[in-house]
Amino acid sequence: MSNLSLPKSSYFFTLIFVTSIFLIDRISKVMIIKKSKELGDGEIFSSKFINFELIWNKGIAFGLFSLNDGLAYNLISILIMIIVLILIYFVFSSKNYEKFGFILISGGAIGNLFDRIIYKAVPDFIDLHINNFHWFIFNIADIFITLGVFWLILIELFKKKDETN
Repeated sequence: MSNLSLPKSSYFFTLIFVTSIFLIDRISKVMIIKKSKELGDGEIFSSKFINFELIWNKGIAFGLFSLNDGLAYNLISILIMIIVLILIYFVFSSKNYEKFGFILISGGAIGNLFDRIIYKAVPDFIDLHINNFHWFIFNIADIFITLGVFWLILIELFKKKDETN
């Protein structure tokens, strides 16, 4: 897999891709926030397997470490900002297929960081469920982050397989 590479891309293409992910996430969140204000609190959409209901996540992924303490929230936000900067470094320093994974993760992470700064919480609204089993409520940025992580894991699995042959 190390011999395969994506076409040479400019910084401009990379910025456009990350910005597009950020904008897709922003548009979805703005639409959900607007619809939630129109309908009042509660479900915006409901079906057999998916609900859209706005919740404000003050923690990190999947609502972990949700704290009302301002100092703890600010420390977590600073840590996330540092992680986003490291991800941006990886976007521009990585090559081949790894770059794509870091682009997906960075676009989503920037979207959620933006919300933490602007709203002091991240709007989550996608609720997948089967009967009474509900997965953690998430947003579009989380989808991009998850896809990027899975992409990087797959690359590592295939890279290890190629190295053993």
